[in-house]
Amino acid sequence: MRGTWTRDTRPRYTLKLRMPGEPEIDTDKLREHIAEEVDRGGTLLRRIALTTALLAVFATLAALKAAATINAALMLSTQGTRLQAEASDQWAFYQAKGLKAAVEEAARAAWLAAGKEPPAEYDERKERYTAEQKEIEARAWEREKERDEKLVESDHLLHAHHGFANAVAIFQVSIALGAIAALTRSRVVWLGSLVLGIGGVVLLGVNLLL
Repeated sequence: MRGTWTRDTRPRYTLKLRMPGEPEIDTDKLREHIAEEVDRGGTLLRRIALTTALLAVFATLAALKAAATINAALMLSTQGTRLQAEASDQWAFYQAKGLKAAVEEAARAAWLAAGKEPPAEYDERKERYTAEQKEIEARAWEREKERDEKLVESDHLLHAHHGFANAVAIFQVSIALGAIAALTRSRVVWLGSLVLGIGGVVLLGVNLLL
């Protein structure tokens, strides 16, 4: 008899969970192993497959939130840097107006030292520069206040990002344990996977509520 072979044409769906700077577990292959074991039958394997699929959903949500929070944190940090530059410019203008006012006062003092009445324009310019200084100072403080608000919000989002990234790592390990449980048909390993998965869900929920 001549042997026959068939080609598996079933579509395969993949899940990419990549966090920069962190070790990556290939959850795609793990889930494929679980699916192959489920095809062979068994209530335990079906339960493992179900819980693993649910964990994959939570892992995807955590990965999306991690990416969103880090992008928002970087944007706010950039805005804070821009506001700092604007505040520095305002303080430079403030000092420039102060120097001009000092020059006018020195010129006025020279007239008085000579026993003469200084022209009124010296006082007028000095008062104008002093008034402009107050306006510039107010703008500078406003920029610094906005800068501080942006940086505080950026730090908050960065903290949330770390929480979501940790949740992704926990879900990945939980899915890996699920694959091991499916291959070994071990309830103990599956329970360990569930415990880790619940921990990941709790961590995800806490960060969502922050």
